[in-house]
Amino acid sequence: MKKTGKLQTFGALALLGAGLLVAGCKSAPELTQADALSMIQAKYDQSPGVTTDIVVNDLGMRQGYTAKYWGEVKKFPNGYWGDFKLTDDAKKVVKLAGGGDTIEWRPNGPDDSKYVITVTTIATSHPKARDVRDIQDLGNGKIATYTEAVNLDALPGPLQTIAHNPGNQLTTMRHANFVLTNGAWTLQSVQ
Repeated sequence: MKKTGKLQTFGALALLGAGLLVAGCKSAPELTQADALSMIQAKYDQSPGVTTDIVVNDLGMRQGYTAKYWGEVKKFPNGYWGDFKLTDDAKKVVKLAGGGDTIEWRPNGPDDSKYVITVTTIATSHPKARDVRDIQDLGNGKIATYTEAVNLDALPGPLQTIAHNPGNQLTTMRHANFVLTNGAWTLQSVQ
């Protein structure tokens, strides 16, 4: 009887030890798309705001003129060149890439659809992260693909409209790397 009791005691201790061993080996928590998006956006929100370059094509020049962002101060004899001065309203929201306050509009011809100028917003904003997808294992971590979008919310409506014209890139595909830190996923880097 003594041997059976000892075997039962050792068996119970072995079973208890195995249970503790299994309980101590936790698997990594799931990294959801919502959690990844939240971490990426938090990183953007904690970083300094950025200005946005806006490409202005012929349509944008007309839209800016209608919105009273610039007015024509000189028209050239060829009929398609002109100098346009930024208005006080425009100076509150944009600056010219080359400095100054006069747009020198010099397309190669009246139908030149490739001629553009670039204005830079004065207001800064934080990019928006969206559409996290393809979360995959990468070594001891994970990598996710997502879309980074320019945030135009702080800009007046006419400037937002101009920013949506052809030639402007408002979204970029990016990758985020995540690592497991103290049992929780953390954002390591954005590329």
